[in-house]
Amino acid sequence: MGPDAAAERNHAGPREGRQSSTEYFVISVAAQLAGMHAQTLRTYDRLGLVTPQRTSGGGRRYSERDVELLREVQRLSQDEGVNLAGIKRIIELTNQVTELHQRVMELTAELERQRSRPDYRPELLPAQRNTALVVWQPRHRRR
Repeated sequence: MGPDAAAERNHAGPREGRQSSTEYFVISVAAQLAGMHAQTLRTYDRLGLVTPQRTSGGGRRYSERDVELLREVQRLSQDEGVNLAGIKRIIELTNQVTELHQRVMELTAELERQRSRPDYRPELLPAQRNTALVVWQPRHRRR
């Protein structure tokens, strides 16, 4: 990264779910880092592919994660031939998998905490209810 890009770095406040030490870049620097034109970044923002943080004045601020995502959008589009609607769906599904994985990790940790309690007694757990659907058909039909 050149001296101009380093000068354009901006430390912004934390974005939801992000750490406060993350560096943010103005659109021109993010475009340069991603190898794209700034107008392409605006289009991707408008389409909801990459959503940068906004300043109080409405300026876009891209994190390093946003730049990585821009590069992935470009790769999917150019190398894999995926259209923008497909890329948006891939991003959504990837985010969903990440969230579900995080939830599984949280539940696993909670289960381990419960099991490590001195008063934990597995025999006192409620029995699991079976929700299977059984289709009944009479053996003999009446005519």
